[in-house]
Amino acid sequence: MIELSGVSKTFNAGKPNRFTALQAIDLTLAPGCVAVFKGPSGSGKTTLLGIIGCMARPTTGRLRVGGCEVTRLPERFLARIRRESFGFVFQSFNLVNGVSVLENIMLPGYPGGMPLGRVRRRALSLLDSLQIRTKAHEPVQSLSGGEQQRTAIARALINDPACIIADEPTAHLDTDLARQFLEIIARLKEKGKTVLMGTHDPVLFNSGVVDRVIEMRYGRLVEEA
Repeated sequence: MIELSGVSKTFNAGKPNRFTALQAIDLTLAPGCVAVFKGPSGSGKTTLLGIIGCMARPTTGRLRVGGCEVTRLPERFLARIRRESFGFVFQSFNLVNGVSVLENIMLPGYPGGMPLGRVRRRALSLLDSLQIRTKAHEPVQSLSGGEQQRTAIARALINDPACIIADEPTAHLDTDLARQFLEIIARLKEKGKTVLMGTHDPVLFNSGVVDRVIEMRYGRLVEEA
């Protein structure tokens, strides 16, 4: 369960260029749901996903993850929550060029202290499930857009997090690849994963795999379908 109470986020507080990205967000997200935050650029989707994933702190308000109040935890504890509870799929994928697909996927597994052999076996299993095992030892820059996205998804899953956060995950994909992405999301949903996505792609928010569509405008939740 993820709960936000009165969450606001202001950048450059006290300066002439002060900007409030989120305003008084109250939201509860049940485990195992697939939710899409939709809205134009600047509506606050990315900021909200960053706060939910403990990558940023709210200026005001509270965030609870799995029943635990995490808003004011020291960074070392937040880092552990990020690593164990969340997996991230970024708009530009953020893969490390010059190293292999397998090595990219394994990277987030090292800080948790999991034995190297176990990390490797899990990474290869994820590559199997996403049907790119044959690409394991290729450099990521040689992959197609869809293959890079699957690599990013495998990397997000390496620590078996309860929640996957994807920011504009289909921004660089054509319609067919976007639909393939939704097939992967459907499989994650079957496994009980919570999936939160920020997008303005109708292929995503009109999909039957999505449980909630939450519209954002000017840093507020304005509508839910």
